[in-house]
Amino acid sequence: MISASTSRRRAAALAAVLALTVSACSSSEASSGAGTTNAEAPAQQQTGASAPASTEDGFVTPRTMPEGLGSGAPDGAFPRTVVHVAGETTIDSAPVSVAVISTGQADALLTLGVVPAGSTAADGAEMIPQYLYDAFPDDAADLDEVAPLGSRTEPNLEALAALAPDLVVLNSAGKESAGLYETLSEIAPTVVTQGTGLYWKQDFLLLADAVGRTEQAQTWLDAYHADTEAFGETVEGDPTVSLLRTNGDRTRVFGVASFAGSVVEDSGLARPESQAFTDETSIDLSPEQLALADADHLFYGVQGGDLTELMSFPLWPSLEAVTDDRATPVDDDLFFLNTGPTAARGILSILEETLAG
Repeated sequence: MISASTSRRRAAALAAVLALTVSACSSSEASSGAGTTNAEAPAQQQTGASAPASTEDGFVTPRTMPEGLGSGAPDGAFPRTVVHVAGETTIDSAPVSVAVISTGQADALLTLGVVPAGSTAADGAEMIPQYLYDAFPDDAADLDEVAPLGSRTEPNLEALAALAPDLVVLNSAGKESAGLYETLSEIAPTVVTQGTGLYWKQDFLLLADAVGRTEQAQTWLDAYHADTEAFGETVEGDPTVSLLRTNGDRTRVFGVASFAGSVVEDSGLARPESQAFTDETSIDLSPEQLALADADHLFYGVQGGDLTELMSFPLWPSLEAVTDDRATPVDDDLFFLNTGPTAARGILSILEETLAG
């Protein structure tokens, strides 16, 4: 349980920096026109996605595929014509060689039992993150053979054409997706998902439709939702959960409409007032605003894994989550860079290990 004095001190600290936050956000919006940017640019895939206040079922992250998307065909039935966010694509037979262009799609394919034939990589990140090797050890040799296809924003078209895939999958976030879709479609049938952590569930279902495994994906999601709900019921005291990331010269807290935030929401866990926002994925913090990252439990990641980048901030030792030994370092790939179902399971496991009563 968190004491009343602790809560009062935290509230005072938040109030002290709130004016700075409003000022910083206003300044950012004035200079960029849109606050944080929505980009899958180097290691910033989840930043700044506009989000609904909630879906029809009360959750910020959509849990179903939007009406009108998909093929409507039963699993295993090919050819199938898949309606996606950039148009519609006919896939003649069950894809055997699938090329991945965007974040989280290798994760989604592996969750469905499909090893990608080729993949791009985000700047500063591994093409196949270690957590996928850990989750799918039987596929390690095949993962070693995945063909590199350049960067997420500028894929190597020659390497892609040489791979001759049956299917290309990408998302529309952070790139000129319309032009890229047309270019990729000249190489192979291409399906475009929405992208960003907010839409990972509907994207998982759409990708599953493209490879003829929709029922498998829905079964996975049903089990995941049941497990997050069951876990949430074991947590005592209604603690707040904070999500903090540093990469390059940016430090951010992630709100409800982020990938890791969706797992926290699915588990019914509370967020500190500073991270209850749903209109953006994340908010940038200056070192002087670090108190906005405080909560009963803090989960923090640093791209590249050098935690001293964050722990060297002058205000770091003053965070009550730190002084109370409730700050947990996490895998940056798992929590903040990738947006796939296996990563979601990994986040849930860490929440369970840390918070289950």
